[in-house]
Parts: sequence; C-alpha cells; structure tokens
Amino acid sequence: MRASAFVYPWDVVGDPGAAARLAALGIEQVTLASAYHSTRALTPRHPGRRIVTAEHAAVLYPPDAARWAGRALRPYPQAWVPGEAPYAEAAEALADAGLRVHSWVVLAHNSRLGAEHPGTSVVNAYGDRYPWAPCIARPAVRDYLVELAAEAAVRPGTSGTELESCGWYGFAHLHAHDKTAGVGLGDAAQYLMSLCFCPDCRTGYGSAGADADELRAAVRRAMEPVWAGAGAGGSGWAAVGELLGPTLADATLRWRGQVARSLQETAVQAVRSAAAAPGFQVLLHADPAPHRTGANVGVEPSHILSTADGVVLPCTGADAAREAVLGPFKGLSGVLAANLNVVTGMGGSPGTLASDAAHAASLGATELRLYHAGLASGPDLAAVTGALSAIRGG
Repeated sequence: MRASAFVYPWDVVGDPGAAARLAALGIEQVTLASAYHSTRALTPRHPGRRIVTAEHAAVLYPPDAARWAGRALRPYPQAWVPGEAPYAEAAEALADAGLRVHSWVVLAHNSRLGAEHPGTSVVNAYGDRYPWAPCIARPAVRDYLVELAAEAAVRPGTSGTELESCGWYGFAHLHAHDKTAGVGLGDAAQYLMSLCFCPDCRTGYGSAGADADELRAAVRRAMEPVWAGAGAGGSGWAAVGELLGPTLADATLRWRGQVARSLQETAVQAVRSAAAAPGFQVLLHADPAPHRTGANVGVEPSHILSTADGVVLPCTGADAAREAVLGPFKGLSGVLAANLNVVTGMGGSPGTLASDAAHAASLGATELRLYHAGLASGPDLAAVTGALSAIRGG
C-alpha cells in the first residue's frame, strides 16, 4: 500500500533536513497543503520556529493575477511562511528526497471569505450566518471554488491532488475559541443545523418539492427538544427523518446532493483540464453518508468514483469506524485511501498503525494517508516508521 503523509509547506521551508526525515519514515508520497484554512500549528522539529499562525485561509503559492482579475471572490495570499512560493519550494525539496507530491486543497472552508463577503455564507434556520462555510449553491461561490481547485491543485512538481471540503460545510467546525459544546448535537441535529436558507437554497428546496418557510419552521420545531436537553437528536439518516419528517428530509437531500455532485463533477473536470497530462490523480476527502458535511464531504460512492480517481476516507478509530466508511465502496473501482491519524495528542493511534492499516486493507483500502507528519511528536513518528516497516515486511 502506498503511504502518504500530510505536511504543510512551513514544515519543510527553512529546514534543510525535513524532506530527508520524511522520506526516512518509509512513505512514498507527501500530501502538501497548497490552499489551506486558518490554523495555529506546532513545528516541533523546525530549526527556526515552534509555532506557525496562519491567520486566515490562504494559498501557499502566488495566485495568478490574470486568472483572478475582475473577480470579487479570489484567494488570499499568505504572509506567515518566508518566500513568495513556499509550496513550490517545499515540493522541490520533497521531490529531491525521492518523494512524490500531491497537492492538498481545502475548498469550502474559509472564514475570511465569509467575513468580507457575508452573502457567500451558509445561513441556518435561525438566520445565523456561518462565515467559515461558503454556500456551494451560490453561483459566485461555486465559480470561485472551481477556479481555486484548478489553480491550487495543479502546481509544478505535483502528480495529483486531494480536494478537501469539496461539498457542503456546515455547523460542525472548530471556529476560533469554540463555545458550542454546552448542548450535545448528534449527527441528525448537526445536519439540521447545517441546512442553508440563503436565497439560492430556498429556491432549491422549492425545486425539490419543499416549501422553504415550512422547512425552516420544521427545523426549528425539531431542534427545540434538543435545545431543552431532551437528547442529542440521534445519528444516521433515519434519525434525520425522525426529526424532520421523511418527506422534508428527502427533499433537502435531493437539493443538496444535486448541488454537491455538480460542484464535484465541475471541480474535478477543471483540475483535469488544468493538468492537461495523463496520470494526474484527483482524489476527494469523503464520507459515504451523503448527508454528512465538513472536511470529509458526504458523497454517493458510485457517483464519486465515476467522477474522481478515488477518495480519502476517515479511518481512525475502532474497526467499526473503518467498516462504516470503507464498506459502501466495496466492489467499486478506484483509489481508496485510508486516512489514519498518527498524532497521539490529537486522538491518533500510531501504536496501532500496522494493525489498523491491515484491517483497512482487508476492507478494500488500496493506499494509506497519515495525518500529520509535521504535527506528530518524535515518538509518534518512530512508531510510524516501525509500522510502515512491518507493513512492508521489513
């Protein structure tokens, strides 16, 4: 199984030994951020820094001025990594160490965009805007995301891309100093709180057979017991139907599924056109439950593998978690990359990497993704090296 580790350009730029250390883990590839959201990240091995604060969503390369001329929505340049082109600098160093490079492109997750252009954001049933979550039904947002995907994915020295949040984003998000855990929300309640009621979505619900005002009222009624502490609202699509009623629930999924599939098809085609070379892989971070929102967007397995070359699936946790995400892809053709967290301090389990990878392979996984080589401690990386050696029989 090919193993790729997620890395930020700032993990490599300014550290002459970074690329060689990564290659020594036993990986064949690095998934390198080219467009990323705001974050505060440790750099525990960098010779010149220990913390990087990415203050807003940005691209880690110089955006093409001609491409974005005249557009209201455009990517923001970064200012926290030295140099004009940190992605290119890091990619070159990684390639020199014998590693393939995939670009890592975060799309529908951008707090600065929502703050500066409020009309782009998801609006929930209470009228609250989610500035971190661009509504992908809005034509200007869709055009921006497709253009960003094409530019950020196809960078020099890059043999493929992995598109994150290429679909609906919603309520769940670690936003600044989050204070949202006082009332527990299950999967179904999260979905209801992620439904958008911007003008385009209101029209879209109507096209799917649901009156937007009726739907909005139904969401608020369904959420009242949750706010009162009567329960978290359950998990799975059946629980959404119980909260909202099956007719309204199905109408929302029809509209949102249509929008997400169209964005994914258009973005993948734009990337392939920009690559203009055979063999450039396009993968999406995904979840096989179509109603899910977030970094791993909900997809229909057969559709996404007829659109993209493969998927990156969240596989950290117990065997049941891997079975839930890999099972729906059984028998389908495409890359199935099992994403395993190897940072102990962030809930990962590098000590069980070999057995977790073997279990994922038994369920059809063809590749591994390791989150995140730049953030992991020295002992975590030592465990990764040992596990990858064991996986290869070394």
